[in-house]
Parts: sequence; structure tokens; C-alpha cells
Amino acid sequence: MKILVVDDEPDLASLIRQKFRKRIRAQELHFTYANDGVEALACLEADPSIDIVVTDINMPRMDGLTLLDRLSGWERPVKVVIVSAYGDMSNIRTAMNRGAFDFITKPIDFDDLGITLDKTHRELDAHRRASQLQDQLAALQKELDIARQIQLSSLPCDFPAFPDEPRCDLHATMHPAREVGGDFYDFFLLDDDRLGFTVGDVSGKGLPAALFMTNTRTLLRATALQGLPPEDCVRHVNRALHAERLKGMFVTLIYGVLDLRTGRLTYCNAGHNLPYHLQADGLVPLSHKGGVAVCFVADFAYATATCTLRPGETLFLYTDGIPEATNTDNMPFDDERLERHLRTHATATPDVLNAAMLNAVGAFVGDAPQKDDITMLALQYRG
Repeated sequence: MKILVVDDEPDLASLIRQKFRKRIRAQELHFTYANDGVEALACLEADPSIDIVVTDINMPRMDGLTLLDRLSGWERPVKVVIVSAYGDMSNIRTAMNRGAFDFITKPIDFDDLGITLDKTHRELDAHRRASQLQDQLAALQKELDIARQIQLSSLPCDFPAFPDEPRCDLHATMHPAREVGGDFYDFFLLDDDRLGFTVGDVSGKGLPAALFMTNTRTLLRATALQGLPPEDCVRHVNRALHAERLKGMFVTLIYGVLDLRTGRLTYCNAGHNLPYHLQADGLVPLSHKGGVAVCFVADFAYATATCTLRPGETLFLYTDGIPEATNTDNMPFDDERLERHLRTHATATPDVLNAAMLNAVGAFVGDAPQKDDITMLALQYRG
């Protein structure tokens, strides 16, 4: 602990050396001396390791109150202990109002001074630890922001998705509840006439879910591009991820293939929310046929289901962040509201449909915090 004592009394330095000689020899305390505020500022500039100032109020050239004012704008944390006569309470109050940490009175009780110095040092240590923690949190936030940018940029986000393909229109979006999330979507042409697409939701949130999401999406895309049917594709992904899974982690997903020549849809639902088939006269939830979530069973035999989209009809896939979004009264958005908004926008283009759904959820939730990732994919067949 390094202390600067600022006082114009000639005997004070020798008294301090005498009273604190054991702690000085043990190098617990290091004292530096100045006669007034001007010398004090010069000492502080010359020695950045000084972090405690014990200063008298009444001194020539620059008094203790002026010194306090000069130190108030320093970025470097310096704690100031004021020394003044017991009856000078007005100046002591002024000093405390200007940022002094503590005060002691004259004649100085050196036992009290030692206790005050130790208390001041503990306060400085706490301030340093808090500052270090704040720096660490800021660095972590920066890394999370970068991770969010990387995650979002890894998902296809250029729309229209297939500007040279008139037989379909597609739009997808993801909004993580935290900096990074466990939801994902993807879409890709398997050949000239078949479109593959997926939406998934990893259990949990934050970085573990984001890493698991990245592995799942990458593996699913690589497997799908080999041309395997949906049930075999999901089964292969399940085998691979189950062998390397973290305890308690799983992922629900839908992988489907749309034949752009006929509108025939073949899909496998691995424990995910039922997608909706939006028709001109209403909407139909698709069959749950498929199987359990990926990573529940090591080698599950998944199944597929089929349906046909007629020109102008849309398939809507989403994650549970939509129906489970809650408002400030802890009321969920729920499936009924979801279906009502889908009926209202059944003939809208995919981008308009998704934007309307997101706006509806936002209006319902209001100021309540987002608890889960929100992801949706709308695929319209045009024939």
C-alpha cells in the first residue's frame, strides 16, 4: 500500500515513521510526503503506484479542498482521506461532498489512521476487482457480439432465395433470445427440380446451444446434399450427433424436400412443432409422422410423411419461441393466436407472412423480455 501524506507540519513525517515502523519495515506501508497540493500533484504524476492520499485541508499554495477538486477528474482511482481539526466540521463536510473517502481529526490518533488506511486499501482492492470484472464482461460481450454476427451470417439471408427459380418463393428469419441461439434454418437446391429445407431447435440457450446448432445444421446440409431421402438423412444425423452429444442436449427438427415440378412434399418431423399447410380456404397442420427428437435414441428408425402443395399455397415452419412467447402478464402467445394470424395472411408472400407474424408476436409481448429464440420459414409453391 503506497500512501502520499500531504501536510505542511514538519514533524508529521517523523511521527508517521515512528508509529508505523514495523509495517514500514515489513513493506506493508510505503509513505511519500508533500508540503501542499502543488507538490502532491507532482508526486502523483511522478508515481502512478500511489493510490491513497492523506491530506490536510489548510495548506499554502493549494489547500486540500482544491486538491480534491483537481483529483476528481482523474481516470486513475485515488482515494483521499482528509485530516482536519475536530471543530472544522464545515470543511470536513465540504470535503466529503467533493469526493473524499474518509476523514480523521487532529490531533491525529495513529491507531485510527492505521485502521482508516486499511479500510481505504480494502475499498481500493474491491474497486480494482470490480473494474477488472467489468473489463472481462466487456471483452466477453464483444466476443458474444462477434459470435452472434458469425452465427447469423452463417445462415442464408439473401432474399429472394432463388431469384432465377419461378416455381417457388421462400423467406426465413431467426431472432435469438440472447446474443447467440440454438435455433436454425437452412434451404438449398438438391438438383434442378428439388428443394431441401429445414428448421430446428436445440435444447438450451447460449453458447452450448449455438455450437450444437452449428454442428447439426452443417451435418444435416452435408447429408442432405448427398440426395438421401428425408428419413435416412435425419437417421444419419441422429447417429452421428448421438455419439458426440453433450449430456442432456437434443434437437428437434423438420427436414423436407419439395418437388418443384409437382408440389409434392416429403418430410420427416423429428419431434418438432407441427408445420402448417396454408391453403386459400384455411390452414392444415401437417402430420407429426417422423419420430423423436435427434439425440434421444441412438439409432431411431425415422419415417416420412407426404402432402402436396398446390400453386399459391404456403408451408409455414417455426420454433416454439412463437407460441411460447409471453407478455408482461406471463400469458403465452399460444397456438390459437398463431393460427389466427396465419389464416389472416394465408395468401401473403413468404416475406410479408413472416414480417406480419413477427410484428404480431412483438405487439403481444410488449415490454416483456424475449425468453426463447424465434425462427420461422415460409415456403410458397407457385407451380
